[in-house]
Amino acid sequence: MNVMIVDDEPLARERLRRMIETFPGHAVIGEASEGRSAIERVSELAPDAVLLDVHMPGMDGLQVARELANTDLPPAVIFITAHSEHALSAHNSQADGYLLKPVRRDDLAAALARARQPSRAQYSALAGQLDGRGPMGYVSARTRDGIERVAIRDILYFWADRKYTSAFHLHGELLIEQSLATLEQSLAENFMRVHRKALVARAHVTALKYNSDGSACLTLRHVATTVPVSRRRLAEVRALLES
Repeated sequence: MNVMIVDDEPLARERLRRMIETFPGHAVIGEASEGRSAIERVSELAPDAVLLDVHMPGMDGLQVARELANTDLPPAVIFITAHSEHALSAHNSQADGYLLKPVRRDDLAAALARARQPSRAQYSALAGQLDGRGPMGYVSARTRDGIERVAIRDILYFWADRKYTSAFHLHGELLIEQSLATLEQSLAENFMRVHRKALVARAHVTALKYNSDGSACLTLRHVATTVPVSRRRLAEVRALLES
């Protein structure tokens, strides 16, 4: 699990970092000392969970959490506060948990374990992508470590196999549940259907080539793999590439 720490006290951030680094499978991938930079860093780093101090100068933790809840796929948010009166506000917010300072190691481990389950905000964001209510900036899938997401701009192509679809991207492969038909409808501006099993990102196509048997395929940036083009789709693909 990738974790980000947001607290205006350097010593508090360091203490949390030291504890998290003792947990197997956990890493601190970023820190922030105030709200606005925290939102920017979350957008840049896409952590699985954010440890968020409630009381900070300027934008406080509750305001930050509300902003994060409206992102494409919100991270799990665990509030941290030194004041017990803030715990009720944290409990009533969209947070996935809260901890009182000084944070105990066992309590932190338990809160992070609970945060592995998708939150209401995450489920809402995923549902919005699937039914067209929100912009599709990412594809996402549940894994044993929580939710993994990949930016659409990093996806080379989608390949369908029975009930699942694989998203092949710059850093590997992600198995998702969306059908090619759903993806084609949502991503029509940047992706083209080249085969009944394949949807390709136009920006990553380098060439349309023909094999010795007369079949066609697309070559893509960054990978040696080629994607077949069906005879039925060939004229349409050629026209799109020439436009």
